[in-house]
Amino acid sequence: MTIKKTLLATLLGCTMLASCNGDDGKKNDTANLQSTFDQTVRELNGQIDQLKQRIAGQAAIESVTVTEVPDVSEDEQATPPENVKKIPADGKVAQVTGRGDDKDLVPLVNPMVGTAGTTNAHSEDKGQTYPAVGVPFGMTQWTPATNSTETKGTAPYYYGDASIKGFRSSHFLSGSAVQEYGSIQLFAGQDAKEQWTPNLLSSKFSHEKEKAGPDLYEVELPERNIAVSMTGTARCGLIRFRFLKGGTGWISVQNNNDRQIPAGLTTLWNGAGRTTIEAETQEVVGNNKVGRFYAGMHKPAGFFGQFAVTFDRKFRTGGIWIGKTFVPDSKQAAAGTAPSGAVVMFDDLKAGEAVTARACMSFADVNGARANGAAELPDFDFDKVQKASRAAWNRVLNTILVDGTETDRCIFYTSLYHMYLAPRMFSDVSGKYPRFGGGASYEAARGFTYYDDYSMWDTFRALHPFLTITEPKRVTDLVRSLLIKGEQGGFLPIFPLWNSYTSAMIGDHAISMIGDAHLKGIRGFDVDKAYALMVKNATQIAGKAEYEDGKGRRALGNYLKFGYIPLEDGVPDAFHQNEQVSRTLEYAYDDFVLAEVAKSLGEKTDEATFRQRAQNYRNVIDPATGFARGRYENGTWFRDAKLDAQCIQAESFCPGRHVGYITEGSPFQYTFYVPQDIPGLISLQKDREAGFLSKLDALFAGKGKGYYWHGNEPSHHIAYLFNYAGAAAKTQKHVEEQRRTQYLDAPDGLFGNDDAGQMSAWYAFSALGFYPVTPGVPAYVIGTPLFSSAKLQLENGKTFEVIAERPAGTTAKDTPYIASAMLNGKPLQRYWIRHSEITAGGTLTFKMSPIPSINWPQDETPPGQEPTGPQIVQ
Repeated sequence: MTIKKTLLATLLGCTMLASCNGDDGKKNDTANLQSTFDQTVRELNGQIDQLKQRIAGQAAIESVTVTEVPDVSEDEQATPPENVKKIPADGKVAQVTGRGDDKDLVPLVNPMVGTAGTTNAHSEDKGQTYPAVGVPFGMTQWTPATNSTETKGTAPYYYGDASIKGFRSSHFLSGSAVQEYGSIQLFAGQDAKEQWTPNLLSSKFSHEKEKAGPDLYEVELPERNIAVSMTGTARCGLIRFRFLKGGTGWISVQNNNDRQIPAGLTTLWNGAGRTTIEAETQEVVGNNKVGRFYAGMHKPAGFFGQFAVTFDRKFRTGGIWIGKTFVPDSKQAAAGTAPSGAVVMFDDLKAGEAVTARACMSFADVNGARANGAAELPDFDFDKVQKASRAAWNRVLNTILVDGTETDRCIFYTSLYHMYLAPRMFSDVSGKYPRFGGGASYEAARGFTYYDDYSMWDTFRALHPFLTITEPKRVTDLVRSLLIKGEQGGFLPIFPLWNSYTSAMIGDHAISMIGDAHLKGIRGFDVDKAYALMVKNATQIAGKAEYEDGKGRRALGNYLKFGYIPLEDGVPDAFHQNEQVSRTLEYAYDDFVLAEVAKSLGEKTDEATFRQRAQNYRNVIDPATGFARGRYENGTWFRDAKLDAQCIQAESFCPGRHVGYITEGSPFQYTFYVPQDIPGLISLQKDREAGFLSKLDALFAGKGKGYYWHGNEPSHHIAYLFNYAGAAAKTQKHVEEQRRTQYLDAPDGLFGNDDAGQMSAWYAFSALGFYPVTPGVPAYVIGTPLFSSAKLQLENGKTFEVIAERPAGTTAKDTPYIASAMLNGKPLQRYWIRHSEITAGGTLTFKMSPIPSINWPQDETPPGQEPTGPQIVQ
């Protein structure tokens, strides 16, 4: 009421003053008054918005407490911190406050999608996801675990496994083939017939007795006489074990460190972690040493996964175990090459009585884990925490409201769920985090959240561009985190995982992610520092020790010398060795983005340099065949030794065959990775557009992973390229087909690794009806919409709606073709839409047809190729 009265008085006062000045009043006074008025309105609107959010969110979001945490000593057994104040459960007020009218969309999320396979039989053809519980982008995702390993490429949970081994604090990158790290898992049971042994850390289970959602996981394990419920916050999990019989029950806390260390590195792993029962404070605490992979293989990463576990009921010490050996009444287990842990006992339980465990994590120290617990879980109110988790998920799911079949909506919202698991928060509630790149010191994120685990080779394509639409404020923190890594380590990381350089995969796509955000007008980070780091990555060759540690572009010297990476350079200091042609193509694209950033900053000399380098793709497109092809230092082209019917006989070249100079694919697929200059690529084909379309048709008609393979990222943008050669209807046809056949609402519903949400991001964009073919150009290429209505509720308060008008009784499969398009009531004749047109709010309406249209689009100018160039958002 006070705000409304103030606003009314301000409006009335300003109106009276303006009227008094009249048309002949003093223009300067009027201008000053207008400026003051505008500022007042902005401030009052902000207060009104905050008040509305507080009122609307009161019922939906329960508050928990957060600790004001000073810098703490390295003494891990220090007294748990006190002094708390109220904040929402994920530690970020703006990111969990409800709109008040949020729909409950959580039931449409199926966390089992992509979990097909077994621990002993999984592959790149499966999703590699797991049923994560917690909040979006949380430091830790809580999940049932069907194995007890941190081995590379093994997800915590597989739908095809028969037994559950525990309930894990996972830091496994969802959908990937990387390693788990810094994890623990809890388990429980009642086994009066025998003395406790590590053999009890398993129970068969039935999917019929299992329920999974992003806010809650439940399962019954009759072999261990328990029923389990699990929910979580950003850094903590709350696990409720209900014991089905009276008597004594046990709960185990397992340290999952099982890294197999090469003989020459064993001394680096002295003190690989421990698990300690603190009977006096009724805690189980400890740490799990994190190791590197790829660059710095098997060396310590410089920090631990720290944990503190407490219970809502007093326990007595049961003992510890290492491997298969149990030591009763002992209180500390050292971590090593096999899982180890501690067991605590709960006596005099009544049948059906529950014991709730609060397990909190930190990458700084045990005090940090304790403080995270005090902040996010000050008590053991399971229902309150689950409600907050559900509200946090509903907030992000409600950014897009879609109308369609239940199956399509389930696949869509499950895709969003998978997209919002990484990168992960890496700093504690205090802001404390380990310095990037293996440093022993700790830093503090002040005024923002520090993130890590960027699957950058995958996610620069669609996931990060998607977040520029739905989560621009979070994107600022994601960019700031990358810049801090660059400042602390000396180079922007290529593929930062476990807070380290990795040299995994190829390209230099932090440039793409940061550049795309900047060119779309996202601010809040130091663009000058960003630009300096981007230029350094693109121009400076790291010293030998730095290079071997994963810093800098691989094979940059030869890229600069030849304008491509010749086959003689085997790129030895990389996990993915060779792959010279793919590296050349991706570096050329990154150089294009850097040229666009240089242009936006008025760096004309740099712009010219990088724009010329963006044309380096031409150096690996063989003019005789029009395909990407390996090339030697003397300029000659690679020739295949063994030919078959699919090869170009005269050239001894097999474009559909997997070869070492291509990353996870074939020359046929990578030929189309020139997103910065599709018209230029078309010009290199025989018969230009006709030759280009002929190659695209052959790619989609071919069989096997050497042709179009949606299960891996290099193919993701290709269906959208028909637009560039005047065949928009073929884009619409293939996008609809891939969307319908490659995504299912089932455990085997992903036909390739989800790779931190990139597979899911393709679906989310393609269901809306457009896709970012060229991140760094603030525009999206139109495909074909799935939903009759998709309403984007943007952070700036605007709404952008995509409407698909179809003939009565038809579906997206029946009517995939666009007959016409209208943007805000006016005809849209181009096959792309600007980012700024989305963020400004409005309506994009498509009239759909069962037959291809010859009338749309009529303007075939590619995005970024307009006479004035790409429009940079200011």
